[in-house]
Amino acid sequence: MPDVIWFNRPTIEQLRAPSRTLDTSLGIVFTEIGDDYLKATMPVDERTKQPFGLLHGGASVSLAETLGSTAAYLCVDPAKSNVVGLEINANHIRGVREGVVTGIARPIHIGRATQLWEIRITDQQDKLVCISRITLAVLARV
Repeated sequence: MPDVIWFNRPTIEQLRAPSRTLDTSLGIVFTEIGDDYLKATMPVDERTKQPFGLLHGGASVSLAETLGSTAAYLCVDPAKSNVVGLEINANHIRGVREGVVTGIARPIHIGRATQLWEIRITDQQDKLVCISRITLAVLARV
């Protein structure tokens, strides 16, 4: 893979542009974009917990999909292509009751027809909470 993978590398401020989406409802905030990764945080609060007081697995998957889908989109020419999710999986390693979790998406494969991303979600002590992989199709714009 090239040193810098992005077709379009926005600033963090551009990624944080206000929207009325699931991301903002869950408090997901993009925090960093590196040469080959995208990072965001999500609070563990009443929006993201399950009834037993732990971070909801679905919230972790939402963070993973937000990171993977956004990163994949930034790797294509938006005038020519779009990306759509084909499959996502997640292994939940450890529970979290409070604080903030951080997700980092890194590419496994960036191809012409598909992309595969790994997203590692950690707690504030940098302990692994969830590991996820998302596969996306790269489609020609019509």
